Amino acid sequence: MTKDRPLEAEVGGYITSMLRTNFGKGPTSVYVTLKPPFFTVHLRGFLAPMEKILLKQNETERVLETRDMLMQEMQQEIKHQLWDQAKLDVREIYADWQLENETGVIFGVLKQGQQEEKEWPWPEDVNREELTEKLKKASKNAEKTPVVTEVFWLNDRTILVKRSGILVRIEKELIKRGVIEDLKLAKRPLERRVLIEVGLEETLKRHVDDYFVDWDFENDLGYTVITLQTKKQTPKG
Repeated sequence: MTKDRPLEAEVGGYITSMLRTNFGKGPTSVYVTLKPPFFTVHLRGFLAPMEKILLKQNETERVLETRDMLMQEMQQEIKHQLWDQAKLDVREIYADWQLENETGVIFGVLKQGQQEEKEWPWPEDVNREELTEKLKKASKNAEKTPVVTEVFWLNDRTILVKRSGILVRIEKELIKRGVIEDLKLAKRPLERRVLIEVGLEETLKRHVDDYFVDWDFENDLGYTVITLQTKKQTPKG
């Protein structure tokens, strides 16, 4: 790690360089959140020239499949570099993209810093139980009510939701047969729709910029990263 350089800057610099090398273009901005055991890297302005052409030809799934494949191939290298450059011991890495917004998020779980959900800070103006119930309802509308739903408020711009025990039997059978990518491509838009339908913004009292989702199918886990617009402060006086 470079002396006196913030850890977030180290991570953001590496991710930007990695994306530029592998995709031919880096994001225009990167916002890194480090809250062990989680980290998130929110990307804006990230769409390569060739991807823009494919999107114009209605090849959205092709772009997503390619990105998923590249991220899968780069996982071990990313883990190695995050340890080498920032001393982050990464257990798992996930990613999702909103191509129409040219945004994305790369996020992960660290081996250090495990904490109980109840130990995390929470904004006073947001009802934790109401938010959790809406998240459970969204999951039920898409597949089933999770066995466990945990909500981690990382900062005023980022919420991470971890759901355990979410897969229905048909999904488990598809996973056994190796139908992973098609399942992801089907579940992503569905899960975003149900999150919008349950009206999270009303409970959050904030505007949601994006919803990002990814899964650890082997362990029956689902993750959602919700990015928010910063809440405007009321002028004093």
